[in-house]
Amino acid sequence: MRYFPAFVNVTGQRVVVVGGGEKAAQKLRLLLKTEAAITVVAPEFAAEVRELAAVSAKVTLVEAAFSPEHLTGARLVFVATDAAALASEAAKAARERGIPVNVVDRPELSSFIVPALVDRDPIVVAIGTEGASPILAQEVRGKLESWLPAHFGRLGRAAARLRPTIQKRIAEFDTRRRLWNALLKGPWRRSVLAGDDVQAELDFEDAVHRIKTGRAPQGRVSLVGAGPGDPDLLTLRAQQRLQEADVIVVDGLVAPEILEHARRDAKRIRVGKAGYGAAVAQSEINQILIREARQGQHVVRLKGGDPFIFGRAVEEMTALRAAGIPVEIVPGITAAHACAASVELPVTQRERIRQFSVIAGATADGLPDLDWSALARPGQAFAIYMGVHNAPALTEHLLAHGADPTTSVVIVENGTRANERAIETRLADLPVAISAKLIRGPSIIFVGLSWDAANLTRPSRVEVFEREEAESENQRKQTPEDIAASLYWVAG
Repeated sequence: MRYFPAFVNVTGQRVVVVGGGEKAAQKLRLLLKTEAAITVVAPEFAAEVRELAAVSAKVTLVEAAFSPEHLTGARLVFVATDAAALASEAAKAARERGIPVNVVDRPELSSFIVPALVDRDPIVVAIGTEGASPILAQEVRGKLESWLPAHFGRLGRAAARLRPTIQKRIAEFDTRRRLWNALLKGPWRRSVLAGDDVQAELDFEDAVHRIKTGRAPQGRVSLVGAGPGDPDLLTLRAQQRLQEADVIVVDGLVAPEILEHARRDAKRIRVGKAGYGAAVAQSEINQILIREARQGQHVVRLKGGDPFIFGRAVEEMTALRAAGIPVEIVPGITAAHACAASVELPVTQRERIRQFSVIAGATADGLPDLDWSALARPGQAFAIYMGVHNAPALTEHLLAHGADPTTSVVIVENGTRANERAIETRLADLPVAISAKLIRGPSIIFVGLSWDAANLTRPSRVEVFEREEAESENQRKQTPEDIAASLYWVAG
């Protein structure tokens, strides 16, 4: 280890920046997060440097050529200039005075380097590669940024305020440790991060009472949207909840790669909910969530897409709140939007498509009761979830209510995943296309959308399904009623 990691207290200390251009502005932005007294020395200053200095009394601009005397009393020196001779002169002057110096992009002239930082003041994470590969440090930083909530620093500040109170009220060390564990993993943490000081105080008193009486900590449930499948489309909050979870109750539609973002030691309970396969009854899922939360666990109910888009989140929320268990919703990217984006298919268009709907293609009782006349009107655009199994019946109803048989239809199977497929066809051919192309995976069916209508080029990976020319010619001679009557047979 060439560089020893350390944090330098610069509160009230003089820090000098040599240079007045863009590099100096970058250092100034970073230093303004500290309590240092900052002096910037340069013959002239970029507009941003002047703007930053104008809004902070901590900054003094010295408009002059650099002189070693400018370093008098400095705690740290940053040399931020592209002028090689000036960089060498300033670095030498700092070393001769025993002042730690960092020269931007010149590690050979520097006595210390600046790591990549994840700033959640007062919690700061520094990542260094000893100058070997700053890009790798940025990659690590990006992962940490996604894991730590934006307001994570609130926890550090709140914990610092509570520490004297806890030491006064609880003398025994092990009990204090158990209380801190309950606070930092339970409702108090969530209330602090949400900025709800009143609820945080109530949560604190509840945690103290539970620790003193030996009761289990308060459990909670997060209903988390896992998105359509690609783990890169997980929201930051979804990743954070997966890292926090003690128990994960997961649907079969959730891609296995998503669980790579979860705590390794979290208990996992699989409940099916994939297409028409075996699944745990919703009432039993509700009881699982209640049971695990009552044991003081943070339970993540992980659902494909978004919990509020055909995710039965309302039923689970109702059951949990009736049981007195805190519950939150973490939205996910819903499949319709993600699949459309994946195949570059716009779901709205100015002056043409001003309304876009999502509909369920199946219910527990079979075909849903929809406003077929409204859906069949010209110019309608909608996405059908869970529509593969019922495609013949859905098509029959739309055609019977006047839908144009040539309406464009796009099927996206396993959207955003490695095995994604997309097929463009027309409404009259939808069931045949599903059968002929062996569509079996989770799919979104888009009706009334096309690349041509949006003046876009269909992506080359999108397949086009058309019946044989002779069959198509015969089809054009048939009425919508004739087409509908034949659909169940052709879907075979």
